Amino acid sequence: MNSNSTTPCVVGINIGHDGGAALITDTLMVAISEERLNRTRYSPGWHASLLYCLHAAGLTLADVDLVAVSGIGQTPPTRGETGLAHLGIDRERIIPLDHHLSHAYTAYCLSPYEDATVLVVDGGGNNNDTETYYAATPHGIERIGGNPPARPRAGGIGATYEAFTNWLGWHEQEAGKTMALASYGDPSLYLAPLFDVSDAQVHGRLTATHAAGIADLTMRTGFDFGPYDSRGAHELGKNAAAYAQAETERALCTLAEQTIAATGLSNLCMAGGVALNCVAADKLRRLKTVTGYFAPPAASDRGQALGCALHAWHRLTGEMPRRPLASDNFGREYTSGEIEQALRRDPRSGLVERRRTPFTWRRESDITRTAAQMIADGKIMGWFQGGSELGPRALGARSILADPRTTASSHALNERIKHRETFRPFAPSILADHADTWFDLDVASPFMLLAPPVRPDHADTIAGVVHVDGTARVQTVDPAAAPAYGALIEHFHQLTKVPAVLNTSFNDREPIVETPAHALATFQACDLDAACIGEYLVERA
Repeated sequence: MNSNSTTPCVVGINIGHDGGAALITDTLMVAISEERLNRTRYSPGWHASLLYCLHAAGLTLADVDLVAVSGIGQTPPTRGETGLAHLGIDRERIIPLDHHLSHAYTAYCLSPYEDATVLVVDGGGNNNDTETYYAATPHGIERIGGNPPARPRAGGIGATYEAFTNWLGWHEQEAGKTMALASYGDPSLYLAPLFDVSDAQVHGRLTATHAAGIADLTMRTGFDFGPYDSRGAHELGKNAAAYAQAETERALCTLAEQTIAATGLSNLCMAGGVALNCVAADKLRRLKTVTGYFAPPAASDRGQALGCALHAWHRLTGEMPRRPLASDNFGREYTSGEIEQALRRDPRSGLVERRRTPFTWRRESDITRTAAQMIADGKIMGWFQGGSELGPRALGARSILADPRTTASSHALNERIKHRETFRPFAPSILADHADTWFDLDVASPFMLLAPPVRPDHADTIAGVVHVDGTARVQTVDPAAAPAYGALIEHFHQLTKVPAVLNTSFNDREPIVETPAHALATFQACDLDAACIGEYLVERA
């Protein structure tokens, strides 16, 4: 292989849920999850993702030197199980990779730290792994320890949080809803701990995964978590969410302190789906034993393919890839011609209109200034610029934007546009230079993975993005790293004296939009006032 190219080229593939592909060369990293292309949430699969990555890189399979593959299950996928052989890829070029080690590569290689403790916490990887930790240096990533292999998966932090999420009526991948609901409850009604943590090992109290584990826990303890499937409508369900959140924070903080003591490395890099718990993360970064904290934006299994590719690069070149992240934009960019093709309803754009709505469109000389003025005037805007984000949080490439000064916009978003639970908060994107004035935040938070308190003197000014507990899931925006998004917020600041906008993902009960055609279809199907797709302003006719 690699007959057409002299530069190293590696691919990573995740064949589990949130399947996808990633490709790395010495000048490029491109990655996407399959759900963004097939429009089915959390789906497995990687064929469309692989084609997307090759197309973005201008390469073919013949240029690929090595493919690393991960999945879920008791063992990593075998070479035969990967399904790559039928594409003509030599077996020797395929590396099966441990699930948690893939997470560890994303956590360390994308971080700014030379030496770090890497902590991986998720619902479950291979070999019954739920919590593992590593010592990471430029020489390699060495596994130091983890949960006892004989302990059931149900006893892990991630599986416990998933079980509470199921009990409350949601898919286990929707743990963010449990985190949002937790702020409305009181955890102190339940006095027994959910976890014991000793010698950097977690022993949880659940004996079964999913909602069955919670039903059994109530039988054994007498705790009342309200009726099954309450979906935030029952007071005891709110308390159950608060209990799960408080115990998760306690267990993670203890585990972090014990793993750092074991490795002797005080920078903490974290991955696995539990790293997306931004309330817990804000507590982890403040621990006295933690010098620096980092989690990749695609911390969950959406980042598996990228971790596999980083590992493949290490295996192929002998060089530990050190690629500190400035942005999560791993998707390819779309040309003005491709955008116009969708706007003209050309079938070659892939446009599938769920609802056909009359619209007008025109090219703007400064789309950032136009969008800022419309947001200041109370409009709710779709915002599609550059390459898409890999992680589950929109960071100014595939976003819906609104005025953060009023709760009217957040209510409209929940009820009219996103059709989601009213207790779920929206995030502020704030110019990095202003972040510590508006929030209790003394570090950058470019990936919306921390939820610090809002400073009380500003809380009323940005009421649309303050959660009931007084925190906000902040994204700090550096205009040098995100020029268009930064310019929009700067214009909004000039107009309103508020250096932040309300930001949520560009979707409505579907995966986040990837292509201009997806953006146009979603704009038509929901009640957005307008959409900025590249340089083009799209409005309802």
